Amino acid sequence: MNVALFADNATAVDFCVREDDGGETRWRLPDKARGIWHGFVPNIAAGARYGFRVHGEWDPSLGHRHNPHKFLVDPYAKAIDGDWILHQAVFGYRYNPDQPDDESVPDTHDSAAFVPSSIVVANDFDWSGDVKPDIRWHRSVIYEAHVKGMTMLHPAVPEHLRGTYAGLAHEAIIEYLLSLGVTAIELLPIHQIGHEEHLLRNGLVNYWGYNTLGYFAPHHAYSASGTRGGQVNEFKNMVKTFHQAGIEVLLDVVYNHTCEGGPRGPLLSFKGIDNANYYRLAEDPQFYFDTTGCSNTLNTWHPQVMQLVMDSLRYWVEEMHVDGFRFDLAPALARMNHDVDMRAPLIQAMGQDPVLQSVKLIAEPWDIGPGGYQVGNFPRIWSEWNDRFRDTSRDFWRGAAPGIAELASRLSGSADLFVDEDRRPRASINYVTAHDGFTMWDVVCYNHKHNEANLEHNKDGSDSNRSWNHGHEGETTNRSINALRMQQHRNLLATLTLASGIPMLVAGDELGRTQGGNNNPYCQDNEISWIDWSLQEKNTDLLETTRHLMQLRKMYPAFRHRNYRWGAPTNQQGVKDIGWFATHGQELTEEEWLDTELRTLGMFLNQNAYSTLENSEYAFFVIFHADDEVRDFTLPDSHWALGWQIEFDSTHPGGKVEALTYSASSVLRLQPRSVLVFRQVLVSD
Repeated sequence: MNVALFADNATAVDFCVREDDGGETRWRLPDKARGIWHGFVPNIAAGARYGFRVHGEWDPSLGHRHNPHKFLVDPYAKAIDGDWILHQAVFGYRYNPDQPDDESVPDTHDSAAFVPSSIVVANDFDWSGDVKPDIRWHRSVIYEAHVKGMTMLHPAVPEHLRGTYAGLAHEAIIEYLLSLGVTAIELLPIHQIGHEEHLLRNGLVNYWGYNTLGYFAPHHAYSASGTRGGQVNEFKNMVKTFHQAGIEVLLDVVYNHTCEGGPRGPLLSFKGIDNANYYRLAEDPQFYFDTTGCSNTLNTWHPQVMQLVMDSLRYWVEEMHVDGFRFDLAPALARMNHDVDMRAPLIQAMGQDPVLQSVKLIAEPWDIGPGGYQVGNFPRIWSEWNDRFRDTSRDFWRGAAPGIAELASRLSGSADLFVDEDRRPRASINYVTAHDGFTMWDVVCYNHKHNEANLEHNKDGSDSNRSWNHGHEGETTNRSINALRMQQHRNLLATLTLASGIPMLVAGDELGRTQGGNNNPYCQDNEISWIDWSLQEKNTDLLETTRHLMQLRKMYPAFRHRNYRWGAPTNQQGVKDIGWFATHGQELTEEEWLDTELRTLGMFLNQNAYSTLENSEYAFFVIFHADDEVRDFTLPDSHWALGWQIEFDSTHPGGKVEALTYSASSVLRLQPRSVLVFRQVLVSD
C-alpha cells in the first residue's frame, strides 16, 4: 500500500496494523510533503485492520491535541470495523466527567482496544450493466427513508437481512416504492457513524446517524456481509438493484461536523491527526467555533479539508454510483471568516466539478450560526428544502391561515424565494414533514412534543410544531376525531403532491406512521422509529390516497411543470397558464389577495401550448378549503373550460369518488376541510 495522511502539525506519523490477537505492527511514515506524511507499506491484504498514531505537540490552548497513545481512524478509510467504547483511553487527556476539565496533561492509556479500525478494501465489484436512471428533476418524487427503520419490521424481508443494505434492496421494498410512484430514495446518513458520549451513557445510540466518523465508509451496522469490507460491496449491490428498478439513490451527508464533539469529546480521528486544521477553532483555540449545535464545525475553508470533502463526494458518485446528495446544515459549508458566503471555495468547487454537475444537489439551507438561514440563496445548480412550504401547509390546514397569497406562492413553486437566481420550481424541495419533527400522522394528533424516551427531560426537539390534535392529545377511540384526522392527513398529502416543485415524502407517512408524539427520535433505534408495516392493512385509506395522488402527478404534466407560471395567456383564446379563484367563481381581487382570513382558494392549472407530452392538453382546477364550515363554490365560467370531471375528493377514503361531470359555472357545496381536484372535460371525453 501507498499510505498518505494529511497531518501538517505532526512531528511523526505511524501506520499501524492491528492483528486479530490484539497485536500491532507499526511503520513510521518516512516522508512529508505539503503537510502530507506518506510512504510504502508492503504485504497488506484486503480485510486488514489499520489506523494511525500521530506524534506532535499536546497543547489544547494552541489547538494541538496530538497523542500517540491514541489509535486513530484514517479519514479516507473505505470501510470501518467496530465502534468506540466508553473508556478513559478514548479521551486525549485525563478525563473525569464528574470533575472540572483539566486538559493540560495528556492521557497515556492506549486506546486501540476501545476504538474502531480502518479496513483495507479491495475494489472488485462488478458494475457491468448498471445504468443510472437519470430522472429529470421535474419528474422526481423523493422518499426520505432510514436503512434500518424501513426494513426492521417488514414481514417479507428475511430476518437476517432486516436493518441492512441487502434488506433495503429486497424485492418487496422495491415493489412497494414503485407502487407509490417514488423515483428517488433519500437515505438518512449511511456514512460511518460515531455515537455521542451522552447517548452511550444512557444506553442509547445515534439512530439517525448525523454524527459522522468516516466520510468514505458505509456504516458497518447496516451490513449483512460482515464489517471487514463486505459492507462496501453490499452497499454497491443495493444501489445497482435500485437502478435496475429505475430508482435513484440520494445520500443525506454531514460534512459540517464530526462525531468527535467538543474539547471534552473522544479522540478518534481528525482531532488527534491535526485538530488545528481539520476544525474551525474559536478565538481561544482550546474551543471550537460551532455553527452546527454539535460542538464542532469542520474547517472546509482549509484547502486540504475541502479536498477531503470533494474527494468523498466524487468517490460516492464514481465508485459507489449514487445519484445525488442532501447536505445537512449546508450554510456551514459556505462560511468564510465565520460569515455565510455562497462564493466560498467549497461551494464554488462543487459548482464547477464535472462529476458533481451530473448529480442532484440538495441543501438544508440553514445552520444555527449568525446569518445561517439561507433559504433561496444557494447557487442555481442547487435545490433546497423549503421550510416555508412546510409551515404554510401546516398552518393552512390547522386553521391558522397564513394568507391566501402565501399559500398560492407555495403551491406554484415558491418563485418569491428562488426566481431571482434564474432558478426553476425544481429548486424547491416541498415537504410537510421530514425525519426531524412530527410524522404527518402526529401533526394531526398532537399539539405538543412528547420526547420523554430521549431521556432529556422533554427539553430537546422543537416547541414550534404547527400541529393540531383536533380535540384530543394523542391516540383516541373517538370516531369523529379519527375521521377528521384522516381527512386532514389526506389534505396534507394532496397539498404536497399537487404543488409545483419537487415533493418529498417521509417513509411511513403514506401509512399514518406515528412516533407517539416524539418530534426528535434521533436516538430511538426501536419501534418508535421503525415503520410498522401492519399499517398497510389498518390504514389502507391513506396508502391508496397517496398512490392515487402520485398517479395524478405522474400522468398529468400540469402538476409537474418545469417552469414558473405567471398568469399569462397560453393560447389565442387568452386562457392563462395559472389562475387563482375565490368562492364566487371569479379571479381573486387585490382586496381578496390581502385578506388573511380567507380559508378557501381555487387554483386553475393550464398545460396548453407548453408541451406536446401525452395528456398535456388537460387543464385542472383544484380547490383547497380549510374552513370548518360548509361553503358554496362556483366553478370558473366557460372561458376557462366547458366542463369539469372530478378526479379527487379528500372527504372520501382514498380520495376516490364517482367520476361526476360538472358544467362551467356550476355551484358546488364544499364540505369542511377538503381538497377537490377537477380535470377539464374535452370534446372527446
